[in-house]
Amino acid sequence: MPKSPVRILPVVALLVTLAACSGGASPPAVSPPAASASATPSPSSATVDTAAAAAARAATLNPALVAVGPKDPDAIGQAYWWEAQQAGGAWRVTFHVGWGDCPAGCINEHTWTYDVGRDGAVTPIGEQGQPVPKAVVDDLLAQGSSIRTGVGGRITAGPTCPVVRVNDPKCDERPVPGAVVVIRDRNGAEVARGQTNADGRYEIELRPGDYVVEPQPANGLLGTPNAVALHVDDGRETHLDLSYDTGIR
Repeated sequence: MPKSPVRILPVVALLVTLAACSGGASPPAVSPPAASASATPSPSSATVDTAAAAAARAATLNPALVAVGPKDPDAIGQAYWWEAQQAGGAWRVTFHVGWGDCPAGCINEHTWTYDVGRDGAVTPIGEQGQPVPKAVVDDLLAQGSSIRTGVGGRITAGPTCPVVRVNDPKCDERPVPGAVVVIRDRNGAEVARGQTNADGRYEIELRPGDYVVEPQPANGLLGTPNAVALHVDDGRETHLDLSYDTGIR
């Protein structure tokens, strides 16, 4: 399932509606987000300072996009993904939903674009592409409803080559299995901890609130990632990738 592995504050979600088929010629589609102040959730109390936080904030306007994760350049057949670019103090986030022979690149695609400010304000910019089939919408909504409240992501280590060559898979960062992540509340008390699997992925369930993610030193790796402060929203898994330093130079 092409779930691609932060999502941010009270969700005033724009409901997904399905347009009726006209003469059976067009499949049902995800309706466009309304470009109005009433459709934009109130700004978040947490500063939006990462691409993942911006994507999660934008997804509050359309529940069908909640489960969509970042673009994975190494994935084959990824059907749902987002990409973000920073411009000044804002982010421009584009969600891509594809269907139809996606292992070969997806025959059809629909995109939504949003601007997200550092204060969490979301402005719909537009959308384009073919109408999204009801089966695809249902799949997206099902994935979104299965997301747990908490934090998750992937932990890797790099560099893996003394001289890193662009687009050389031999020099890609490697997953770190068994890495331990400690979660602390705003007072510094430990509230949870988790460990990565063989692919370097972890998931930790948490109550909604503000936390600090504190990676622990790993055997054989010189540099431990810095602690990261984040906010967890109810019903959303905040996405956080971390990278250890191998010391290879």
